[in-house]
Amino acid sequence: MLIGFFAAVSAAVAVAAGAFGAHAAPGQQEADWLRTGGLYQLTHAIAALAIMGFARGPAILLLIGSVLFALTLYAMAFGAPRWLGAVTPIGGTLLIGGWLWAAWIFYRQ
Repeated sequence: MLIGFFAAVSAAVAVAAGAFGAHAAPGQQEADWLRTGGLYQLTHAIAALAIMGFARGPAILLLIGSVLFALTLYAMAFGAPRWLGAVTPIGGTLLIGGWLWAAWIFYRQ
């Protein structure tokens, strides 16, 4: 159930980030970062909820990857240094790994 809890909180944060980006971001670049982060975070929170019953490890990896990916974008949107964007692909790599791991589990079944 902990995966479900974190996935639900992650989805809520993603919706809030998207709403802030749409209505209160200081500029277009910041709005884009919030929108992209929110999209990836929300999509992967839902995916984690969908697969958590039979692919627990990949669900966790999807959550970690999406939060890392989105968090770096959110931080830059709120004024963090742009070098933080170099960390964003680490989250993306974890997302790819989570999907490949899930594919392996589906293949083996």
